[in-house]
Formats: sequence, structure tokens, C-alpha cells
Amino acid sequence: MRTDTEHTIFLRDYAPTPYRIISVDLDFKITEETTRVRAQLTIEPRDGTEPGTPLVLDGDGISLDSIAIDGAPLVLAAYAADENGLTLVEPPHRRFVLETEVLLRPETNSKLMGLYRSSGTWCTQCEPEGFRRITYYLDRPDILAPFKVRITAPKSVAPVLLSNGNLLEAGEAGDGMHYVVWEDPFPKPAYLFALVAGDLGSIHDSFTTMSGRKVDLAIYCTHGKESECLYAMDSLKRSMAWDEKRFGREYDLDVFNIVAVSDFNFGAMENKGLNIFNDKLVFASPETASDANYASIERVIAHEYFHNWTGNRITCRDWFQLCLKEGLTVYRDQEFSSDERSRPVQRIHDVENLRVTQFPEDGGPLAHPPRPDRYREINNFYTTTVYQKGSEVVRMLATILGEEGFRKGMDLYFDRHDGDATTIEAFIAVFEEANGVELGQFSRWYTEAGTPEVTATEDYDAATQTYRLTLTQKTNPTPNQPEKAPFVIPVRFGLIGPNGSDMGWSAVSGGTVKDDLIILDQDSVTLTFEGIANKPVPSLFRGFSAPVKLHSGLGQEELLFLARHDVDPFNRWDALQSVSTHLLAEAAEGRAWDNGNIDALRQALLDTLNDANLDDAFKAQAIGIPDETDIARHIGRDVDPDAIAQARAAFITALVAPMAGTLEALFASLAIHEAYSPGASQTGRRSLRTALLSLLVAGSDIGAALAERLYANAGNMTERYAALAISVRNWTPDAQALLGDFRTRYSGDLLVFDKWLVASAQAKDDGLIERMRTILAAPDFPRTNPNRLRSLLGSFVMNNPAQFTRLDASGFRFICEAVTEIDKVNPQVAARILTGFRILPMLEQRRRSAGRAALESLKNQDGLSRNTQDILERILAG
Repeated sequence: MRTDTEHTIFLRDYAPTPYRIISVDLDFKITEETTRVRAQLTIEPRDGTEPGTPLVLDGDGISLDSIAIDGAPLVLAAYAADENGLTLVEPPHRRFVLETEVLLRPETNSKLMGLYRSSGTWCTQCEPEGFRRITYYLDRPDILAPFKVRITAPKSVAPVLLSNGNLLEAGEAGDGMHYVVWEDPFPKPAYLFALVAGDLGSIHDSFTTMSGRKVDLAIYCTHGKESECLYAMDSLKRSMAWDEKRFGREYDLDVFNIVAVSDFNFGAMENKGLNIFNDKLVFASPETASDANYASIERVIAHEYFHNWTGNRITCRDWFQLCLKEGLTVYRDQEFSSDERSRPVQRIHDVENLRVTQFPEDGGPLAHPPRPDRYREINNFYTTTVYQKGSEVVRMLATILGEEGFRKGMDLYFDRHDGDATTIEAFIAVFEEANGVELGQFSRWYTEAGTPEVTATEDYDAATQTYRLTLTQKTNPTPNQPEKAPFVIPVRFGLIGPNGSDMGWSAVSGGTVKDDLIILDQDSVTLTFEGIANKPVPSLFRGFSAPVKLHSGLGQEELLFLARHDVDPFNRWDALQSVSTHLLAEAAEGRAWDNGNIDALRQALLDTLNDANLDDAFKAQAIGIPDETDIARHIGRDVDPDAIAQARAAFITALVAPMAGTLEALFASLAIHEAYSPGASQTGRRSLRTALLSLLVAGSDIGAALAERLYANAGNMTERYAALAISVRNWTPDAQALLGDFRTRYSGDLLVFDKWLVASAQAKDDGLIERMRTILAAPDFPRTNPNRLRSLLGSFVMNNPAQFTRLDASGFRFICEAVTEIDKVNPQVAARILTGFRILPMLEQRRRSAGRAALESLKNQDGLSRNTQDILERILAG
């Protein structure tokens, strides 16, 4: 296996390029077989660049047909070109125009980077380094220039021709061809370039900005899917209005276009004025999309739109700063979803995702800071650490500064850095200046990997009515960072008295406390609260105010007290999850549970269900039983996934059986008889009904029949798919038949096929791996489509630990074999699937050895991509 260690890129080596690009003119001539790209780049040397300094442009898999400077063709000795780059040996020491022409073959571009063809439509993906697959360029985010683009294509196969910015002209080009010219006046990096050409349907609307400008909106899609784009359009308009109200950000072009394509490595891409989306995040109808799909469409439409300011108008200086745009924009989309739906439930969803995906990443061989200091393959750093933890860092900043202080900092950020390619340091600096604070220690959240663990201990003195709370933080070593200094950790808190209400205090000393916020910025702090009449129960990290693991020291009785009385919905949910997880972990490790503890938990769940002050969506979250990955994460080491699965099944039966009748009656009462709506009220009701069904199927004799009936009679995809997925996860007697019916019923819809693949991959029976082999081997399985591969293989490695980590190693070998084949076609997808092996360090020795042996076998394969090599080496090193 190649090591490629020389390819490692370090933040410390950043330097501006000797030359900068002033403007870009591109001319695309598209035919069925090939595409010719003529580029005119206006270039000039930077101040301080010595005469004779070579100009080195990036390229990847392209071939040069012609080259000229200021119209004069270059002799061979003046340049060196191959498929990986173009060097001008001695360019003019003045402003000049470089003209190149290259030939592309989009039809055979299976990597889906650069210009490729998806189901007959030409489209691009340029982030992070795809533009170099289109033409020779300084392909890095700190090179900003305005783009003017001409596209010529056969009108019969590509009546729609789109690029960034505003449309300048369009017309006929003879011989059945037509053309358009687009101009984006805002300087942008090449990763934001976009082009789409094809025969597409569309829907149209408009939005009037807060200054009164009319913006034309359009969503382009496969013909026949127009009606399934309506929710996406509604989400876009709500996003535009929200960004004006919340952050004062107005859209800046005359048009905003979205295109849905079926072959896409990412969820979506924020190209300036022309967002390209994976069609699964655009199309929605009650018959084919679930409530979760609607919520994802709403969130991702908002995310990509919000990038117009946090990512496009202000972009990254280099790819080490990726979380500058992604973490900040995730925070913005989470806030949007919280305002549009249930804030407590949105927060629970965000934290669940963080704990399930980012915490393991932070605690394993793939750990890295939100702003890493090195990388070998930048595609492998589009991670939950960059996105989700990056968002949590922004949220902590907002928590520490308060709503007004955070807005002041954001306003200064937009004013100062509009049009810049900037850095995390510059982002932090505007908040320091706007609020008159020092944030140097806080900034370590961006540069340090690892999840801090906070331990709480307490002491109450009834005689003096004094309560002492000690908080201690510790962060374990991570790759390349063995020593950890204290973080600045904001701790939202309350002290709850015996009557269930928050208590006040007459004085507090020993640390930094403002209202309900403690700032933990040392290894340990002891806070002394005076005037506390009774021993309180501490409610810590309300709203999950920092991405840490809390060891509260609270027992089951105190946690269930929080679950009933805490005014913070997140901590009510978290208390129930903590009780369940602790009991499940004990059972998985071979310790018998106390039936009294099960009884107390059961009563707390019933109390939650009967609480009229809680909405259905919250109740659905509260009664959910931690899944196998949650339990494994709690155990932490020497994990036996089979033992966890068996303990969880027995636990749910013990918990549910005595209350099955009550749950069944509530399940029946929640049936919705009016027309489907993706709104919050119906969504919450359906989510509670689904949560009840999940308990009943896993823990009672009546559940399987209920699921089968719901599947047969459901009037929408949400309920039908929930019934299918729950049945398959528990491998009920009907599961195989339901899988067969679902596949037949929706045979013509590939996005619903993805649902079938996800459900299939989470079955618990011994025949699963062979069934997956059969699915992959089917002649009609689209082996090059990222959605299909992620749905089957990604779901298997991330959500079915007992099968993936089977003792006979068949799960490990199956994934390594699949990765070997996928890597030849699409290295990004292969590398992403391989990250499932990050769980190896927490497994018990036999499984750990089996997984490592499978990886060693993969390591010996010839021709692995740099993407896959990078992930493989980092996991093995851990």
C-alpha cells in the first residue's frame, strides 16, 4: 500500500499564492460525447512576487488542447502541462490573460467531482477540489474572482442552461444549439462555481426582500417531480424571511435557483445563486416521504441558503477553516428549525446526533479538532466534528455572550469581512471587539480535539443552609494532542428544591456565576451557595450548554425527580435516558437489574405520557429507549454488541409488558383521520404513535400484529415506513413479508428504494449479510449511486453494531470487500463507509482483532485511493 506521507498538508505552511486571479471568463461547449472548456483568466502577480516566479495551476484528470497569453500561443518550452497541473515557466510580470482549452468527458466521470452527467443532466460539484477537474486554476478558497460563464449545448437534450449569478443573455447558436451567458458579480472561490445543463422540469415563485427587491425563485427537477418540490420552495421562502429577521441578512442577486440531481456525493451544495441538491433533500409527497424527510428538506434548504452569507459572501481562507462556514451555518440552520418547529425537540435531535456520531469520532482514532492543523485528504474532513461540534462551539459563544452580545459580534463580522476569505481567529476577534471580552482560552475549542468529561460532586450543610457544588473537567489525550489544558465550559444550571421548583440563593462565591450560568474555566471549581433552605437536586448543562460528558453523581431517584420536575425540557429527557442507559449497561455487563428500578422507570414514563403540559413530540423523545450504540458508548470499552442487544431486548420486555395495555390504548387514540400535513402538530402526534409502537413491538406479544395492521392501512409514508422499520429491526414473523411487499409496492421510486435499503440493513437475523450480498449483486442495483450505497452499507455499519461486529468477522469482511470495489469508482463514498470501523477501539478483544485483521487485508489491496488510504491508516494507527 502506498503511504503518501509527503502529501500531508499543514496549516502552519499556509502562504498566499504568488499570483492572484482578477476575473474569470469560461466558455463551455457541451455535446453528448464531450465538453470543451475555454477559460480566460485575468492574472497578475502579487506585490513582492519576483520576476520569473513560475505560475503553478491545479489540474486533475484533464488534458490541455491549447494555451495562449494575451492571444499569443505559447511555445512548448514556456509551459509544462499534464493531467495534474499546468506550470507557466516564466509568466509576464504584469497583468495578463491566460487562455486555455481543455477536453472533458463528463459521461465517464464516476467520481462525481468536477463536471459529470447524472441521469442525462450535466452538473458540477466543485467543493473542495473539483474545479481543477474542469479547468486549470488556482483551486483554493482564498482565490476570489467574479465569474462570467457562457454555455452552449444541444437544445434538444439541454433546454435548461444554468450557472451562478444573474442571466445576461440567451439565444440560438445554430445547428440545433443554443447558448446562455451568466455573470456572478460577487468575487467567489472556484469551489462555489456551478453549472447545470439538461432537460428539466421546474417550479417558480418569487420573494420580496426587506428592502423591496423582487427575487425570482426556481427549483429544477426531473420531469414529473414538480409537485414534489413545493415543500422545498416553501422552506426556501421561510428561510429567506428568517435570515432577514434573525440576522439582518438580505439576499443579493436577482435570482435564486435550486437544481435536484440524483447522483450527488453530498446532501447539497451552496454554489452562489445556484444550489445543487441531492434529490432526496428536495422531493417530498405524503405517499413517498416521511415526516423526517420533510424536516430534513426544510433544514438543508435553509442551511444552503444561509451559506449565502456564512460561506459565500464570507468564505474560508483555507480548508483548515472549514468549520468557519460549516459550524456557523449548522448553528444557524438549527436555530431556524428550532423556531419553525419545537425548540426542545430540535435540541434533543441535535444532541442525539452529536452523541451518536461526533462523540465516538472525538474519542477514537479519527479524532481531530474542529479546526485541524493537518490533513492528507480534505474530503475526509467533512465530518461531524467540523459540522456538529463546530455548531456547538458557536452555540457556546452565543451562550456566554448572550443574545445581544452575539448579535453585535455577528453584525461586526458581516460588516468587516464581507468579500473576504478569512479565518477562525478573525471570527473570534470580532466578538472580542464587539463585546470587550477576551476569548483566547475559549478559542481552544477550535484547536483541541476530544470531548471533555465534567464530574460534579456536592455537599449540603443544613445547619448553615450552605450548598457546595464542585465541577471538575478532564479531557483524554487524542491523536497528536497528548496534553489537554482546561476549556472554557458554559454550564447553564438550576437548583431544584423538594417542591420541584428552582431555588434562589442569597450569595454565591468561589467561581464565575451570572444568573443561571456558571463559567468553568479551570481544572476544578467549587461554588458555595448560601441561603439554601433545603438540599437541592442540581440540574446541570441545561439545554446541553456545552458538548461534554457529564458525570453528575445523581442516583436513579434524583434523576427521576429531574425527569418529573425540571423546567428544562432537555434535562427532563436526558434524565430518563440516563436512568435507562445505566440499567441497560449493567445488564449488558452481566449484572442483574433491580425490579424496583424498572418499576420506578416505568412509572416515570407513564407520568410523562400523562403530563398534559408536554407536547406529543417531546413525549415521543422521552419514552424512547437508548439504542445499542448509546449503551456501547456508555460502557466505553470491552464492548460486546451481542450482550448489549440481548440485554436491551430483555430490558424492554420487562419494562413494557406490565403496561402494554395502556400503551396500546394510547396508540389507538392517537390515530389521525384528517388529510396528511407535515406541520408540527401532526408530526408530533405521529412521532408519539411511532414511539409507542416501537415499545410494543419490542416488548409485548401484541406489537407485531399492530405493526402489520398499521403497515397495511397507513395513509402516508411516515406510518407505513415506521411499521416496516420497527418490524424489521425486531425481525417479527411478518418482517420478511413486509420487506417484500414494500419493495414491490414502490418499485419505481428510487428514493423509497433507499428506505427499503435502510430498513433491510438493520435486520437482526443471521441471514442479513447474505441478503445484502444478493442486493449488491443484482444486475439492476445502481452501484455507482451514492444514495443507494450509503443507504445499504452506511446504515449497516452505523446502525447495526451486532451484525457489523459479528464474531465470525463476516460483517467486517463484507464491508471491506464492498469498499474495495466502491473505491475504484467513487473514493469519497468508499472512505465514508470505512469510517464505521472507528468503533474498533471500544470493542472487546476478539472483535477488535477480527476487525483489525479485515482492515489489514484491505491494506494489502493495490490501487486504493488516497481518500480510503487516509481513513484506513488513521484507524489502524489508533
